[in-house]
Amino acid sequence: MLAEFKKFVMRGNVLDLAVGVIIGGAFGKIVASLVEDMLMPLIGLILGGIDFSGLAVMVGKAEIKYGSFIQTIFDFLIIAFVIFLIIKSANKVTTKPAPAPAAPTEKDCPYCLSKIPLKATKCAFCASTV
Repeated sequence: MLAEFKKFVMRGNVLDLAVGVIIGGAFGKIVASLVEDMLMPLIGLILGGIDFSGLAVMVGKAEIKYGSFIQTIFDFLIIAFVIFLIIKSANKVTTKPAPAPAAPTEKDCPYCLSKIPLKATKCAFCASTV
């Protein structure tokens, strides 16, 4: 069982996934800093100095921090948009245009509908002149 586990872990896609998770975590911190430290102060300034992270309401003894929720939604939308831009750019680099279709080398016989060479003047199947 240990050998099977080792084989599973050493497969390429498992290692790729691990690298992706680690890089994704680091990238998430960068984007979170971008949102919290650069974009949200500007958005708050545009909206009249509102700081979303401090918005809360008391319900009995519980504090509902809906401002943190709004902040998390902004974080998600910005992260999703940045990932969209990265994937779109990567697809432009890696996507090759589709090759032009090859010129036909055969045609259909108008009498028996068999495939014959394009330059043929007589059908090999029904002996009709084409």
